[in-house]
Amino acid sequence: MEHFVWDFPKEIFKIGSWGPRWYGLMFAIGFLMGHSIMQKIFKKEGRKQEDLSSLLYHIMIGTIVGARLGHCLFYAPDQYLHNPISILFVWEGGLASHGGAIGVLLAVWLYNRKHKDQGYVWLADRLSIAVALTAGCIRLGNFFNSEIVGKPSNLPWAIIFAQNGETFPRHPAMLYEAFSYLLLAAVLYKIYDKTAARKAGQMIGLMLVWIFSSRFLIEFVKENQMPFESGLSLNMGQLLSLPFIILGLAAISGWGPRFLQIKKGP
Repeated sequence: MEHFVWDFPKEIFKIGSWGPRWYGLMFAIGFLMGHSIMQKIFKKEGRKQEDLSSLLYHIMIGTIVGARLGHCLFYAPDQYLHNPISILFVWEGGLASHGGAIGVLLAVWLYNRKHKDQGYVWLADRLSIAVALTAGCIRLGNFFNSEIVGKPSNLPWAIIFAQNGETFPRHPAMLYEAFSYLLLAAVLYKIYDKTAARKAGQMIGLMLVWIFSSRFLIEFVKENQMPFESGLSLNMGQLLSLPFIILGLAAISGWGPRFLQIKKGP
């Protein structure tokens, strides 16, 4: 059986030994598309358009800082605690989506402190569309970089990642995640656009349950990121997904916002 061979250049162009990567471009595209969605939502609901610059700033910083710290603390704490300055070396790679999720949730809280007219749950529900879309774009960026590959497979859609010097097919695990997240973004937008009686917390809850349930299941066909995970019954990605799934279920039920006494709407 012949399998698709992926051998696309990781760089968009090169100047000497340096070149911007497609991963960075997909990361940026995700944020820009998410920002565009939030512009439409703010306009539709009569919110201040000028607030979006502050919101984008908070979300970008929260995502990057959270994802970087998450990788350092969850996957290689000894390495980075021994040499803390290396935490800043983001160009060397190492971003964890679970840390990014924590960073986004904290960023929304910090933004909400300065914009009391926008309730935390109200904002989180609407941001869930943009977050799911951006997550999908980021995973497409991982595909361009041949990162987060799956285990060897002979399934018809398995891919040979020649970029990595391999000659055998693997599960395109990052594409599984990308398609799941992009489908989620479409579902969330449909819920927002067509369901007038949607319950506060339903969208952010669905996002958390969908993304991290998908992540939990897809981890079974992914290669472990770090050697220490081989000795675990569930790998780190699966273990870290469980609290987010529980949090999502609590948000859908309405128990989370009530327990935390978080303002639901403007």
